[in-house]
Amino acid sequence: MGLSRMKLLSRFRILVLACSLIFQLGYGFYLPGSYPHKYVVGDLLSVKVNSLTSIETELPFGYYSLPFCKPKEGVKDSAENLGELLMGDRIENSPYQFKMFTNQTDIFTCSSGPLTSDQFKIMKERIDDMYQVNLILDNLPAIRYTQKEGYVLRWTGYPVGVKVKDAYYVFNHLKFKVLVHKYEEADMARVMGTGDAAELIPTIGKDGSDIPGYMVVGFEVVPCSVVHNIEQVKDLKMYQTYPNAIQCDPTTVSMPIKEGVPIAFTYEVMFEESDIKWPSRWDAYLKMEGSKVHWFSIMNSMMVITFLAGIVFVIFLRTVRRDLTRYEELDKEAQAQMNEELSGWKLVVGDVFRAPSNSSLLCIMVGNGVQILGMAVVTILFAALGFMSPASRGALITGMLFFYMILGVAAGYVAVRLWRTMGCGDNKGWISVSWKVSCFFPGIAFLILTTLNFLLWGSHSTGAIPFSLFVILLLLWFCISVPLTLVGGYLGSKASHIEYPVRTNQIPREIPAQKYPSWLLVLGAGTLPFGTLFIELFFIMSSIWMGRVYYVFGFLFIVLVLLVVVCAEVSLVLTYMHLCVEDWKWWWKSFFASGSVAIYIFLYSINYLIFDLKSLSGPVSSTLYLGYSLLMVFAIMLATGTIGFLSSFWFVHYLFSSVKLD
Repeated sequence: MGLSRMKLLSRFRILVLACSLIFQLGYGFYLPGSYPHKYVVGDLLSVKVNSLTSIETELPFGYYSLPFCKPKEGVKDSAENLGELLMGDRIENSPYQFKMFTNQTDIFTCSSGPLTSDQFKIMKERIDDMYQVNLILDNLPAIRYTQKEGYVLRWTGYPVGVKVKDAYYVFNHLKFKVLVHKYEEADMARVMGTGDAAELIPTIGKDGSDIPGYMVVGFEVVPCSVVHNIEQVKDLKMYQTYPNAIQCDPTTVSMPIKEGVPIAFTYEVMFEESDIKWPSRWDAYLKMEGSKVHWFSIMNSMMVITFLAGIVFVIFLRTVRRDLTRYEELDKEAQAQMNEELSGWKLVVGDVFRAPSNSSLLCIMVGNGVQILGMAVVTILFAALGFMSPASRGALITGMLFFYMILGVAAGYVAVRLWRTMGCGDNKGWISVSWKVSCFFPGIAFLILTTLNFLLWGSHSTGAIPFSLFVILLLLWFCISVPLTLVGGYLGSKASHIEYPVRTNQIPREIPAQKYPSWLLVLGAGTLPFGTLFIELFFIMSSIWMGRVYYVFGFLFIVLVLLVVVCAEVSLVLTYMHLCVEDWKWWWKSFFASGSVAIYIFLYSINYLIFDLKSLSGPVSSTLYLGYSLLMVFAIMLATGTIGFLSSFWFVHYLFSSVKLD
């Protein structure tokens, strides 16, 4: 016993040592975000620009679609991942450049030249639609603080301009504040932590330098509208000092835009040493307004739903157990006499496993549901662990696509094996089923996204997927997702099908007339699963459409687990109720009993559009919103329906294999 403990301890030490070596050699790994960069005084800091965004239209546009200053070296795109491109991000370089810990004031950027009628028109449209300019420094978005009724509000980016009494004013002077954290130990890993946690993080800097460095931990901007003397800036070059001192007052605006009148742009930057440590620099962005209500609502929802689900589960277990106990205590003659007195589920023994109508479609939808559910679970789990933080732009979408493609194996396996089970082991046609699984949901999603993309192309929005990205998506679909689904289908064709515990009669049993439509109960069953996620749904929708940062993936994972449990229980109860009234057509009903939650989510989406996005302007924006909502709802329907169907299939199989029936 002692020897085995010593061996285990020695192995553990070796494992820790190996991990430490890998950690040091690979520069370590820190979650969330990227590696910290150390800058010495005077190092160049370059600001990048992202697409212009608005919660009024939800149509992103390129930064240089407006007559803003362009960098000397020309506009260059930054490297973007697949998720960033799909989200409409277009990150480019900008003329704004700073020197580390060097305050600069009254820096002239450029003069736009006289505004043409088209430029004047588009500037007014962007100001009317409340478009925001999004700047990025060292992977940190520019943040803006405003006060309203004694509360401090946080915004990412700043507005293009503002309309006051039928006049349009542009913010042409930017006052930047860069918060830096001093770092004196060069080329060495240092323990930096937040709260009770600490991480061993290496820094990236100049090798062999003992000069104290700084890390960027905050990036704030104050936009101002200032009238510049155009005559004084005619001979000024970029980054030269404006002749007069510029007074930046964010409470007043004074630079109106007029057709034929140029706009001069200037900026100033101030550096401030901060106690904020590098791992904590995203805290300012993650402090969502109303966070206390957010946490309380989620906890309240979880407790209520858990309580209701527990009651349903207890009643359900007691009812089934009573039926099984009473039935098995009877001899065969008594069973025949008591059939009518007991619940009617045993009367459909010869039909309960009869293949449903459109069985191939059901198998395909269940296969896709497994794929989507697996993708959601794995993605949310990775996000909860910090692998997909807000600092890693596009990581969430990229991860979802990756996991979806990999889980094509599971989709093909489940669909083909279920199809073979319904066909009593028939192995013909599994390739057709696998192919349909690989094309069903992706095909519908591709159709919706292509239609919406034409609208974005017509609006000249950066949210439109480029043609090259379309080609990449098609290659990922047909070169990775489809083959993996076929591999899963092959494995499903080789696996043994599930044997039914009872035989199916040749002649179907007539289903007695029901007092109420069974589908009405099925549609109403979605209310309970909807109750588990509608509060969390509000915050997710706000993150997508209102530009807020969503980060409580731990709670989202808990809500997802609760949703799976409730969907399974609701479908079980409804399947049992249908069997009790001798309705043996439970297959599709079990799928839609839990899948009907999608109807309520879509109705909630319409409610959100009417009451929360009431400022959304234009038919294009509303069509985009409804199109994306429809795609989301369809995916949720497949995932939740699959949960209900698989749980009901297990329950029916278990129920009829647990009692002896002739």
